[in-house]
Amino acid sequence: MKSRALRLPLLAATLLLSLGLRAQTPPAVVVPKPVTPPPSAPAPAVPPIVAPAESPAETDLKQLVGDISTKLRAAQNTPEALAPELQRFDALLEKYAAQKTEDTAGILASKAMLYLQVFQDYPRGAELLQQLQKDFPNTGFAQRATAVLAELGPILASSKVSAALKVGTPFPAFSETDLDGHPLTLAALKGKIVLVDFWATWCGPCVQELPNVVAAYEKYHAKGFEIVGISLDHDRAKLVAFMQERHVTWPQYFDGAGWKNKLAKAYGVNSIPATYLLDGDGKIIAKDLRGPALERELAQRLP
Repeated sequence: MKSRALRLPLLAATLLLSLGLRAQTPPAVVVPKPVTPPPSAPAPAVPPIVAPAESPAETDLKQLVGDISTKLRAAQNTPEALAPELQRFDALLEKYAAQKTEDTAGILASKAMLYLQVFQDYPRGAELLQQLQKDFPNTGFAQRATAVLAELGPILASSKVSAALKVGTPFPAFSETDLDGHPLTLAALKGKIVLVDFWATWCGPCVQELPNVVAAYEKYHAKGFEIVGISLDHDRAKLVAFMQERHVTWPQYFDGAGWKNKLAKAYGVNSIPATYLLDGDGKIIAKDLRGPALERELAQRLP
């Protein structure tokens, strides 16, 4: 799975981090300042400070999270690659089914956030959070799940929109103006191969991919390749400066609204970069081409 910048709110990311760290970081212990006794009084005995012991569920979750982290660092970040770990989540939930504790709730919450943050499977992640609320209603994880589900609502709705934009279907038309105030429509590019590119200068994966896009544009533009950028930036001046520095010369739609960008909302964009390659009739011929894949497709279409 390719790296992307996600729309999922920071709350969910914070919850995920708490799951990974709760079994690895012992609770902080506040040590009182020593009190100097009177010379005639015996020195008081200082009991040793002992951190609370991990529960078996915490220990098992810690091991599972560690194994998942190892795979993620090796770019094994698909449901197929993590199938054994997903089965281990289910086994742990069955093992501790009788314990309606925070530690057991953390196992289910960890699985939910894996679907949301790594697989970007928002419907399945939402289902697991709802299960968390049902099975562990009196836990802190269930309370946090309520807030995450509320923020997931718009994302789930837009996911249905993006799912409908399949290869072979027409890409819905739009009529806007670009950064320079010129008309910006797909109809004006009929007969061209067009890349519709949702991106932002603050998006690390977008910036990383940009040299490939620039190279493809410079190589195939004269043969009929066009790009329409849809920027999710907030600052117009920074966007313009970035484009000049990186030789981004194709037109851009920009409204300064970030994730609430008008066209991003219209096309259900929840993560970037998100790209659609269109044929001369405006039909989708490929989605999310990255690196050499874009150049290969263009070489076939524009020999």
